[in-house]
Amino acid sequence: MDGGTDTTPGLRERKKLATREAVRAAAVRLAVRDGIEDVTVERIAQEADVSLRTFFNHFPHKEDAVLDAVRVRAAELITEFRHRPTAEPVPVAVREAALAVIDRDDVLGRDHLAALRLVRRAPSLLARQMTVLHEQEEALAAAIADRLGVDRSGSAGSSVPDVLAAMALAALRVALDRWLARDTGDGTAAAERAAALRQEIDAALELLAVTRE
Repeated sequence: MDGGTDTTPGLRERKKLATREAVRAAAVRLAVRDGIEDVTVERIAQEADVSLRTFFNHFPHKEDAVLDAVRVRAAELITEFRHRPTAEPVPVAVREAALAVIDRDDVLGRDHLAALRLVRRAPSLLARQMTVLHEQEEALAAAIADRLGVDRSGSAGSSVPDVLAAMALAALRVALDRWLARDTGDGTAAAERAAALRQEIDAALELLAVTRE
């Protein structure tokens, strides 16, 4: 008998997650169709078939609901990075982690890309996105410090993890921005679009790897 801990979410947790996903999807759907400025919390709740109280149990603002997929994908990148072989150079591990995340062609992934496109044309979402990115950078720096076995705390701590995290995520953002600027999402096979994004990420992280040699 396996004595390991069962990490499968219980029924209550699965229902809670499903509700959160429904609210997020409704927020993205309305924002894409009508623009974030014309979307209200009340409309999102109605679209998701939940009460206002339920909405606020999950998200403090409509912008947080729209960008929830960005937050989840950012956290997934850190998880994937922590599972990469320790012998891999940091840029390679970040690249492989990013590719593992984008290869998940699921509803969350599509909401993620839709939210990123919304940010490009809705300045009101930018501040929220910057908060998510700052949290991701801090989490990646901590993961890099653990990987390298260095202390980044205090004035005497190493700055290497923070610098590497900032450089790696900046490279990923450039890759995504370049891809989003060219990708319309229409008339192109999903596999072809994913390949184009992989190419951008490969190029960006390869350049970072070269600068570390």
